[in-house]
Amino acid sequence: MNKRPLDGIRVIEMGSLIAGPFAGKTLGDFGADVIKIEPPGNGDPLRSWRTQDGETSMWWHVQARNKKSVALDLRKTEGQEIARRLILEADVIIENFRPGTLEKWGLGYESLSRDNPGLIMLRISGYGQSGPLRDLTGYGVVAEAMGGLRYITGVPGEAPVRPGISIGDSLSALHGVIGIMMALYNRLAHSGKGQVIDVALYESVFNMMEGALPEYDRLGMTREPAGSSLQGIAPTNAYPDKDGRYFLIAGNGDSIFPRLMSLIGRDDLGSDPALARNPGRVADMARIDEAISAWSSQRGMDEALEELAGAGVPAGKIFTIKDIVEDEQYRARDMIREITLNDGSRLKVPGVMPKLSATPGGFEGGGPALGQHTEEVLETLGFDASDIEQLKQQEVI
Repeated sequence: MNKRPLDGIRVIEMGSLIAGPFAGKTLGDFGADVIKIEPPGNGDPLRSWRTQDGETSMWWHVQARNKKSVALDLRKTEGQEIARRLILEADVIIENFRPGTLEKWGLGYESLSRDNPGLIMLRISGYGQSGPLRDLTGYGVVAEAMGGLRYITGVPGEAPVRPGISIGDSLSALHGVIGIMMALYNRLAHSGKGQVIDVALYESVFNMMEGALPEYDRLGMTREPAGSSLQGIAPTNAYPDKDGRYFLIAGNGDSIFPRLMSLIGRDDLGSDPALARNPGRVADMARIDEAISAWSSQRGMDEALEELAGAGVPAGKIFTIKDIVEDEQYRARDMIREITLNDGSRLKVPGVMPKLSATPGGFEGGGPALGQHTEEVLETLGFDASDIEQLKQQEVI
């Protein structure tokens, strides 16, 4: 296997479910040695979330790939001491507990960094490690609302709609990975020391809200839900074909708009000076969308997309997961990977992002069984067979 950029970096993942483990998965894809600590018995709740094959979630094999599973009860003193020993040999620790939990276990950053000054700690929580809401339980769904995303998602006049994925958690994980990489670089190039990365779920969502804040501050404008269009940008929307199926056309570039209008036989709109730039088109969005819909509804989707591609107008169908699996572009870029699970069966999972030319990421199997690597990891810490058996008897592991 090719060398990966994070080879030699050890990560202790203490989080569960989505945000923390997504960050660990991403680091693992690029070579980090990720040791995942899970509670004995049931392990990470994600193991049983959403669709399952037997007792294992399909999602688990995406989220937990490249990781070693250590079943360890962090509520017990012995478990906390083992975790401390692991962390003192690590570069990064990831946690997404409620603020104060690690401190209660004697595993706060101040304590750990005294013995491991290079340690980098990613802390993901609903509201961050400070502020009046820090002690509240925070979930991605609430963060998406507090961050402003839920309000603008949906159809005007109807209840706000949640995206069908846990986007708040995933955005927080990616912000956390960015923080880890910057902290690793700073440790290497400047200070030699680690630091804490404090990621709040709602702030990760808010960071994606584009110009919403200055628009409100300077202009008093509140961005509103706009259905399948995008407020303040035109034309970009979902349009029907002759069979009532919808596909997307993004003709909002100033140079693209005249080409789109020429294609649909509306050069009168394409040459109108009032529509030459985006602000004018936004003011006349309803008329433009009506013209595009009149054209699209007379054609099958494939025919329309072929014509749009020929005219250099960005457009595409709305993909189901079946479409994704069968798509040539996905396959050509190795984004549909097939792995072998512990039971010998084969399973398709998403490929690695981003793509690095010299040190690409990768993975082999799916998620580990609960505690699959507990004894192996404990042995590296100097525990012998009798020590391990005693820990089992005490239900620490």
